[in-house]
Amino acid sequence: MSEPVVIGLAGGIGSGKSFVAAMLAEAGCVIYDADREVTALYKRQDVLDTVRSWWGDEAVIDGEIDRATIARIIFEDESQRDRLEKLLFPRLHERRRELIESASRNEVKAVVIDAPLLFEAALDEECDVVVFVDTPRGVRLERLRARSGWDEAELSRREKAQLPLDAKRQRSDYSLDGSAAPEELRRRTLSLLDEIIAGRDDD
Repeated sequence: MSEPVVIGLAGGIGSGKSFVAAMLAEAGCVIYDADREVTALYKRQDVLDTVRSWWGDEAVIDGEIDRATIARIIFEDESQRDRLEKLLFPRLHERRRELIESASRNEVKAVVIDAPLLFEAALDEECDVVVFVDTPRGVRLERLRARSGWDEAELSRREKAQLPLDAKRQRSDYSLDGSAAPEELRRRTLSLLDEIIAGRDDD
């Protein structure tokens, strides 16, 4: 039984990390999707009860977390962001550990961590390598405008809560051009996966 290589994905908002993760999933990698895992946690009764006790009924509506309310609270108050992270992060860490152990038992070559705050949450420390999806701001803004109706100001506001892109780029081991055409990005992604696994096997 061999340990899978753990690959972290980093990049700006709207860079195409989820597309790269989907390509890696098709290639047989196990994907840890942080957004999906947080959504699952937000359905747990213990999390619902804790959030309601902190922020009242406006934060939990009809038995579900009101994510818009939560986002407003944590963007306005750093201490509340820290409070939420201390609730969620240990549970998310346990989930990652379970995924990696399962991948190892099933001889999966790689586990991919797709998390918006890979460096900010120190998830890079759990990775063997980090791949930076490098996409120009204009391309990202166009995608976000079409997908979520964001404007330049909204993108800037969100990015201020994250590590600067130059720092993410410098701390990564590999990069992919996230503005490449889909088939070209697929080809480069799979080629890079082969390179990473080969490098691990040579160690």
